[in-house]
Amino acid sequence: MGISIFSFFPTLSQSFFLLSLNFPTTQSSPTSIYDHLERNGLPMGLLPKGITDFSIDPDTHRFQVNLSQPCNTKFENQLHYDFNISGVLSFGKIVNLSGVSQQDLFLWFPVISIRVDDPSSGLINFDVGVVDKQFSLALFESPHDCTAVDPDDSRSQSENSQPSESLGIGTVEEHMLRAVS
Repeated sequence: MGISIFSFFPTLSQSFFLLSLNFPTTQSSPTSIYDHLERNGLPMGLLPKGITDFSIDPDTHRFQVNLSQPCNTKFENQLHYDFNISGVLSFGKIVNLSGVSQQDLFLWFPVISIRVDDPSSGLINFDVGVVDKQFSLALFESPHDCTAVDPDDSRSQSENSQPSESLGIGTVEEHMLRAVS
């Protein structure tokens, strides 16, 4: 026979129900920058593996990530991360981004924002000022290893992979400054 203890004490069952309404399950606060990215609908792999030193302002959502040294990683294109990476995090996007550059052909472009317009599209957009570059979200599912680079030559991994410097081309800003002067 299916008799519940709560059938004998209806007020007890109502009390448990009311208590559950008063104490909603609390979500744990994000403990890593990767958690913050996920909570904002962005993939964890936007930042390299191993970040432990970060800060985020709860009011402005401005974050700062500190790396022990600059590094490069490769997705479809090569990305460079400076010592310090900062930006403003909101759902589906990072704006006012600094400290991340993307190589395209032989030029380095600063990534100024990253956004996911429609998660179902499977695409993520990198705004490099001149143009938006689209990548598959799947490329950024998890943080990648990042190869440390010399801070004095922070955008190249070795002397053999310095096509921009061998051609006398640095970052886009440097190239534009040379063209103007």
